[in-house]
Amino acid sequence: MRKVCVLLIFFFTLLQVSAADYQVVPLPQSIQHQEGAPFMIDETVRIVAGADLQREAVFLRDYVEELLSRKLDIVSKPRKGERHIFLVVSSKVKHPEGYTLFVNKDKITIEGGSDAGVFYGIQTLRKSLVANNALSPVIIHDAPRFSWRGMHLDCSRHFFPVSFVKKYIDLLALHQMNVFHWHLTDDQGWRIEIKKWQKLITVGSRRTGTIIGTNSDIDDETPYGGYYTQDEAREIVTYAKERHITVVPEIDMPGHMLAALASYPELGCTGGPYQVGHYWGVYKDVLCVGNEKVYQFVEDVLTEIMDIFPSEVIHIGGDETPTEKWEQCAKCQSLALGGHTLQGYFTQRVFNFLTAHHRRALGWDELLENKAPQDAMIMSWRGTEPGGKAAEMGHDVVMAPTTHCYFDYQQVKDVLFEPSRCGGYIPIEKVYSLDPAPDSLSAAAKKHILGVQANLWSEYMTNERIVEYQALPRMSALAEVQWTQPSRKNYDDFVIRLTRMTELYDKYHYRYCKHLWPERQMPSRWQF
Repeated sequence: MRKVCVLLIFFFTLLQVSAADYQVVPLPQSIQHQEGAPFMIDETVRIVAGADLQREAVFLRDYVEELLSRKLDIVSKPRKGERHIFLVVSSKVKHPEGYTLFVNKDKITIEGGSDAGVFYGIQTLRKSLVANNALSPVIIHDAPRFSWRGMHLDCSRHFFPVSFVKKYIDLLALHQMNVFHWHLTDDQGWRIEIKKWQKLITVGSRRTGTIIGTNSDIDDETPYGGYYTQDEAREIVTYAKERHITVVPEIDMPGHMLAALASYPELGCTGGPYQVGHYWGVYKDVLCVGNEKVYQFVEDVLTEIMDIFPSEVIHIGGDETPTEKWEQCAKCQSLALGGHTLQGYFTQRVFNFLTAHHRRALGWDELLENKAPQDAMIMSWRGTEPGGKAAEMGHDVVMAPTTHCYFDYQQVKDVLFEPSRCGGYIPIEKVYSLDPAPDSLSAAAKKHILGVQANLWSEYMTNERIVEYQALPRMSALAEVQWTQPSRKNYDDFVIRLTRMTELYDKYHYRYCKHLWPERQMPSRWQF
């Protein structure tokens, strides 16, 4: 009998050692380990969820099946004598995106402040289950630091199919992000169907060639194009919503509009001719702000955009807008500006239109230089300083600085064998070091820092695999910036947890940069 007891103790000790320790990415705010045997997930476990959490229950069921090859039943009520995973929305969880995760040997309970909170609790459970069906007893209290936890994707320079956009959204869900900033129009291509202005897709979505390399003198002269129908865009909005992600569309204006001008030359100051852009950078041709037809165009576009995208926030761009054509345009020069710059005048009219439709305008930080409306939201890309200034002025701010958050930039110093030719260098430790709301800001200004996101501009991202590679693993570092309180962050500890996270990257066949794990890298081409 004594030998049996010793063996049992040894067996449960092994289980305790191998059971999940919840050291996931992003790190929860509080992990309190408890005594006792682990909860074992096998086919006898049931998921208990009410009608309001059926979608979350299906996600959990599917995650468990993907990771452990065990398909759990979903029931509305527990059955006596069985072990269950309970999903519950509870008023005890005060933060709407917060959750509490309880685990003992008999049951698991995820209580969320809303269905979104339950979903994030499921994500933590999912990441704790990687190749392990034993969950050690624990109480986790968790909630995000910021309300805006985003990733951006530019589908204008290079176009990505609906299937990949969904896969990208799945990456956001895995990292507990809640905003997908979708860059849909630019000089090199218009990618969203506008029914009143059909040439935007018959002309503006296609370019006759693309510059090879970094704006060399060689054009590939190969037609390139693609666009999303409104039905496809709605499909993506629904897909994201099911994962508690808001799609924020961007229609960049009044600059970065060459694809629109190629479609409708009368919208420019010179009348053209224009062609959809072949090279990267800033074009001098912009919308003619002195032409009343331009405002009809903008309002028609935004009306259809608002019909597709229920997001309160609509991104109107506003960056990199040369004034040269305006300075030579009689229509623009004849405007009564009322103290505005020409771009400020344009922005105010667009802002008024969106406000009248109960939406909020978000723009790049150049809006600050053009007397931005007080309720305009600012996305700070030229460092964090413009965002700090905007927050002190009372603007709501999303930080997306080139210094830390431009994931098209290189993530290693030696770029010989890197797939992207984009300049700049942002290693993963630099991403991790970002504090979007530092103590240098006043307490009042900190309240206006809604959050942070990273941007993926696609000039040099010609296919889906490069997008994944440029995003990962830096996306995990960003997730911890977005979610975890600064006092909980530790880079060395993060790398250990990230190494476990890559097991999920491998499970879902994502491509990622392996510079932190040189033993996983392909050998140099000279060694083949």
